[in-house]
Amino acid sequence: MAFISSGYNPAKPMENRITDIGPKHFEEFYPEVIKKNKGKWTHHEILEPGVLVHVSETGDEVYTVRCGGARLMSTTHINEICDIADKHCDGHLRFTTRNNIEFMVDSKDKVEPLKNDLKSRKFAGGSLKFPIGGTGAGITNIVHTQGWIHCHTPATDASGTVKSTMDALFDEFQNMRLPAHLRVSMACCLNMCGAVHCSDIAILGYHRKPPMLDHEYLDKLCEIPLAVAACPTAAIKPAKVTLANGTEVKSVEVKNERCMFCGNCYTMCPSMPLADTDGDGIVLMAGGKVSNRISDPKFSKVVVAFLPNEMPRWPSMTDAIKKMVNAYSNGANKYERLGDWAERIGWEKFFEVCELNFTHHLIDDFRQQAYMSWRQTTNFKF
Repeated sequence: MAFISSGYNPAKPMENRITDIGPKHFEEFYPEVIKKNKGKWTHHEILEPGVLVHVSETGDEVYTVRCGGARLMSTTHINEICDIADKHCDGHLRFTTRNNIEFMVDSKDKVEPLKNDLKSRKFAGGSLKFPIGGTGAGITNIVHTQGWIHCHTPATDASGTVKSTMDALFDEFQNMRLPAHLRVSMACCLNMCGAVHCSDIAILGYHRKPPMLDHEYLDKLCEIPLAVAACPTAAIKPAKVTLANGTEVKSVEVKNERCMFCGNCYTMCPSMPLADTDGDGIVLMAGGKVSNRISDPKFSKVVVAFLPNEMPRWPSMTDAIKKMVNAYSNGANKYERLGDWAERIGWEKFFEVCELNFTHHLIDDFRQQAYMSWRQTTNFKF
């Protein structure tokens, strides 16, 4: 039987579309000046920290004011963002991939009123709701995961560690005085939905103990084959366990020496919790980047093997990060990313100037042929 079309025409995807199914086409949300000049932009400049201008070959200009946002926002905060956009930008705004908010206006005389409005809005405690910055050779907002607020396998908090770090680095957010831009990322566990494997400085939540086993309820709450299959290192296998009351139940056992504390088993089985006050903490990594400018992309390296969770301000973590940023700022050449600087001076010297303790556990002996052979850069080479 021939396929009978529902009427969808791939040549005209928006024709007769029911708009409440799926997202609307992104072009509907362009400011008029951007829609008019699409494909015609000649260059852009950073006029000052947090303020950019894009110039079209038609002579039109778009001025962007970037301010720091938050990954987790209340509806009240979002409503305020929309009110600012309605007041200054004809209702248009955009979010960057690092949780910055960008307000766009079509003439220079609209920039100062917008900036003054953003600077005037403060939280009850006195901090800025919409700090302007995050451009050029400085630190932009931290991309991060969900942490204790909304994730089931975190080894640390995300919002708390990020807030503490950005408070320590806030001057660099509002200035562009570093050798190059510096990206900080945060992931609250090894599953790493925060892309910390390729950031200049990265905060990683880390479990150090295998999952606990609630044998009494495990077979009632979990599908044992799924829990076994979820383990990437084959550390889990089915087992029969005799409870204290003499009842024999179907459960699992964990080969602790194979466990890498990722928490995948807990994702499949709530009776295998991983969170532990003493075992959970933070690892700091450094030297990664996605950019292929000057040198190929790099993976981050572990530079601080473990720090305990020191709520609510994580002083040991912020102190170590601040030392790295200061050493990088004082020692790197212009346009040199943190990893490039560390490789130029040598990683041994990196630990010395950053005042970080080095142990043999931090020696990077990871080798993979694919990492060396895959084409990772767009730079021309034979």
